[in-house]
Amino acid sequence: MRTVRTLASLLLGGAALLALPGTAHAETPSPSASAEAAPTEAGTSFRTATVVRPGQRATANASTGDYLYWQFPADAGDRATVRATVTLPEKAAPRSGAHTWQLDVYDGLRRHQACRYGSTTKSLAADARSVELTCALRTVRALAEPWANDPLPGVYHVRLTVVGAPAADLGQPVDAALEITTADAGAASAVDGSLSTPLVPSTGRAVEPDGGWSSGWWSPRWLWTAAGAALAALAGIWGYSLTRGRGRVLS
Repeated sequence: MRTVRTLASLLLGGAALLALPGTAHAETPSPSASAEAAPTEAGTSFRTATVVRPGQRATANASTGDYLYWQFPADAGDRATVRATVTLPEKAAPRSGAHTWQLDVYDGLRRHQACRYGSTTKSLAADARSVELTCALRTVRALAEPWANDPLPGVYHVRLTVVGAPAADLGQPVDAALEITTADAGAASAVDGSLSTPLVPSTGRAVEPDGGWSSGWWSPRWLWTAAGAALAALAGIWGYSLTRGRGRVLS
């Protein structure tokens, strides 16, 4: 009986650890990202989007009115946060009024993705020099219903542009920076099934996560299933032991 109780305690402890939320994982840069040179330019369309790895700080010199595009990989279970900063050079010409900048994120099907939190549209006052925009994306799911707009594994595109500015200010120089961090959402976001292939563009410029895309056969739900089966077996043994003990007393 002591052995049965000990095994049950171990299994319950393991199940409790599995239930911990994945947000306990810190958003840390990828080891390989720090070894690679960070991009110093941005694309001008989806097809020419510059590749950025999580953990890198991409920069670009542009003009007010340009469309700036970057792309990054996100796998199942990832929670990505995109931060963009727009800075006006110190010697920039005076502006005629406020500028409104917007940050948009699209998945591999070019569907616009909603943010869990963050400010994706901000106004840069005429006397201000810098503005920061943020989009914390929802957790990437390994599989979703056809009618759902859930983020799926694949390459994500980021677009940064000004959506409101006086015509006289268009063409003025700006400096843009983009940072992407990812965190593992953990077992709470696991689903059964996965895409046959990630959603990546066919332009040859796609990037994949370090270590490649997840194969999809493994899911933390397997651990829950195994733990449940083991607990059921222990409960049966415990019940049998109680019944057998009572039978001996009666005899």
